[in-house]
Amino acid sequence: MKFQKTMILVMILFAIQLQGEQTMRVKASNFPKELQWVNSDSLSRDALKGHIILLDFWTYCCINCIHVLPDLKYLEEKYKDDPVLVIGVHSPKFENEKVIENVRAAVARYEIHHLVAMDNEHRLWQRYGIRAWPSFLLIDSEGKVIGTASGEGQRDVLDQAIQSALKEGREKGTLAKSKLNIALNSIEQSLLSFPGKIEIDKETDRLFISNSNRNQILVVQLKSDTTGEIIHTIGSGNPGLKDGSFQTARFKQPQGVAYQNGVLYVADTENHTIRSIHFDTEEVQTLSGNGKQGSERQYRGDPLSVSLNSPWDLTIDDNHLYIAMAGHHQLWELDLNANKISTLAGNGYENIIDGSFTDAQLAQPSGLAIMDSKLYFADSEVSAIRVAELKEYEVHTLVGKGLFEFGHKNGRFDKAQFQHALGIDYHDGILYVADTYNHAIRTLDLERKEVNTLIGRDKHTVCTIDEKDCGLLALFEPNDVIYHEGLLYIADTNNHLIRVFNLETRELKDLEIKKGDSHEK
Repeated sequence: MKFQKTMILVMILFAIQLQGEQTMRVKASNFPKELQWVNSDSLSRDALKGHIILLDFWTYCCINCIHVLPDLKYLEEKYKDDPVLVIGVHSPKFENEKVIENVRAAVARYEIHHLVAMDNEHRLWQRYGIRAWPSFLLIDSEGKVIGTASGEGQRDVLDQAIQSALKEGREKGTLAKSKLNIALNSIEQSLLSFPGKIEIDKETDRLFISNSNRNQILVVQLKSDTTGEIIHTIGSGNPGLKDGSFQTARFKQPQGVAYQNGVLYVADTENHTIRSIHFDTEEVQTLSGNGKQGSERQYRGDPLSVSLNSPWDLTIDDNHLYIAMAGHHQLWELDLNANKISTLAGNGYENIIDGSFTDAQLAQPSGLAIMDSKLYFADSEVSAIRVAELKEYEVHTLVGKGLFEFGHKNGRFDKAQFQHALGIDYHDGILYVADTYNHAIRTLDLERKEVNTLIGRDKHTVCTIDEKDCGLLALFEPNDVIYHEGLLYIADTNNHLIRVFNLETRELKDLEIKKGDSHEK
């Protein structure tokens, strides 16, 4: 009900401003000269004269900002022949999000095909009084602000406002006769394209990779510590939600993977579903979710009847599949024996508050690991490492303090800091963490209660020939890490690689992946 009232209020606001006197509208600010453009040459708002401009204020860590990208793509396609332009204004939360190379990688990962500018100092954000991610601001064909809206679910509101603005512009003769043609930088693909999460079948040495931007799952038979051969490519590569054979099934930006007894479970993130891959029949099935993004935060029942919300990672223990439900800021549980799915921990509010499963507050959990009835999770938006005690039904924070408290500090749990960590694994009293925005692999010694950096990244941006510190490719926003027989396998997401770190020799190498003779094309 609250959501519906907000929608109506925003629609009324747009309608009033569209129908009101033109003099009531405020002239839109020009783009600051220091504004960097991520995927095109610099551009001034004067060059867009006569265009309807929709500004999307976003930051790439934000799950809600990711959720509205399909709405923006819908509007871009609908108005592709009209002088309507969508411009993303990237207004960062984390320090790591102020680096143009990182934002450029995010634009490629989320396949954004509109202009994106970097508002690192939040100048446009402040000029327009923006207060939340995502927020939208619409500018008419005379360069004046029509109105603003915030949050998810605004597609219809924005659509109607754009239609009205186009009509007004035509009637006044202020609309550009043709749409400005802006060349955007191309997005390249490789064998691995933004690999997200990984898993290993320790009995057969098979490595499972969620090859996210190719919408596929790769199964790699490890031949040695640093070489492997693809034996299965699961999914056609076309985005969609379709069950069937390994060759015909479709995924959409899959992330988390968990393996047990011949079945690989997949968090099919942008389809808002959990899928199962059966190697005996070579079939893919939908296990939970109906393909729609959900808003229900308290549920127990049929797995196929519920709408999930961006499941991001999975782990499995004794036929209980645990789900990091990033979009709901919760942990969920799927009982495979009873075929029931239910909310487990978190009340749905985004924050870092410990307590009972029903009272605790989480913030975009994105990585899971389980051991001895303790479900460890990387709570990304609060840059925290936390644990859900499955016997006591309580959530406790190991490291992390708040939504805007982050950094790269080692030491005692109460002093250490992470920056938007996304991946986690457990072995022998140690938690290994993919500290994503610090481009690092960190360790938490659970007995000593101490954090250390295992693989770091120096601050070099330019290297000279034969410079020792630049002799090795640094990690670039790693999303996952898993332990296997003295080695750490790392999803080095923005480098489009799987890396292998030998804990004894302290050597970091690339996993050389070859296409097998029998793998599906």
